[in-house]
Amino acid sequence: MEEEEEGKEEGLSASEIEYVSYGGEHHLPLIMNLVDQELSEPYSIFTYRYFVYLWPHLSFLAFHKGKCVGTVVCKMGDHRHTFRGYIAMLVVLNPYRGRGIATELVTRSIKVMMESGCEEVTLEAEVTNKGALALYGRLGFIRAKRLFRYYLNGVDAFRLKLLFPRPEPSYYDDYGVEAQGSIIGEM
Repeated sequence: MEEEEEGKEEGLSASEIEYVSYGGEHHLPLIMNLVDQELSEPYSIFTYRYFVYLWPHLSFLAFHKGKCVGTVVCKMGDHRHTFRGYIAMLVVLNPYRGRGIATELVTRSIKVMMESGCEEVTLEAEVTNKGALALYGRLGFIRAKRLFRYYLNGVDAFRLKLLFPRPEPSYYDDYGVEAQGSIIGEM
């Protein structure tokens, strides 16, 4: 994502990109087209519908002059006693990479996940996808696990994880006033 690409959109400013939430069936072919042309995994229409129908508020699209140039598709739910967000697909067309579009798409999804009570966000990325690994690293994701031959093309994946900070517990005295210091230290 960081490397100079042939055919890059010259003179593009960030203000020219419009970001929208998934808005219904008319957005589905745009998402499918982007993912089909840019990602290594093939998905059926049922996979796309699973994500965008159940979690439409977690999917975003980026447009430049009416052309869809990027998308993120996510979900969230309980996973092993943790309320977890999951980034299923992230695509930005080659000429538009390196301009912060992917960062903005992912950040919008993460914000909704945090506001919805997620404790963490996970995803998988090909070990060879240096741009994606750099992007997620900048956003605070850590490499939690290597998944051997995870993708249909035989490439390994890293499971990446972003942990949200837990709120500090507050301790209250018998009158409902927040106590200072640790309860243990005051006994």
